[in-house]
Amino acid sequence: MWIIDPLDGTREFSEEGRSDWAVHVALWVDGALVAGAVALPGRGMTLATPNVVAPQPYSGTTRVVVSRTRPPAESQQVAAALTANLVPLGSAGAKVSAVVLGEAEVYVHAGGQYEWDSAAPVAVAVAAGLHASRLDGSALRYNEANPYLPDLVVCRRELWPSVSAALKVPVDS
Repeated sequence: MWIIDPLDGTREFSEEGRSDWAVHVALWVDGALVAGAVALPGRGMTLATPNVVAPQPYSGTTRVVVSRTRPPAESQQVAAALTANLVPLGSAGAKVSAVVLGEAEVYVHAGGQYEWDSAAPVAVAVAAGLHASRLDGSALRYNEANPYLPDLVVCRRELWPSVSAALKVPVDS
């Protein structure tokens, strides 16, 4: 099943000078994301599976990317536990892309999205070797009867144990 979001970040797209919006295309087959692309037209780039480069090692202050209009308490909880800076951005695609590109290390979302908001970004993140799951560590499922997904975390694999601990969930992935 194709999962498409033709304009992720409608608000950002409508504001002059913003580049933190995206276009998503993902393919879900037999219970798995098998392909995905996130276009960032405002930045002139597209990230697409299978050729997604892993982010370079990073040793500075951890950065947690959050919604610029609705940052969830969970992201602030993770930022406090990791002594991280919060980086506000618009669309989910732009936020996940920031982690993929090494412009941030963690993205925590709570409060709900729909499958078209995260399918392509998650496919790209996983292709880059990042961790992607629900906040409790469970797998993200797409093509369900209800397309609503309540939460999401994407982060560097080495940070997942610390993110998980900050969210107070067991580490099993």
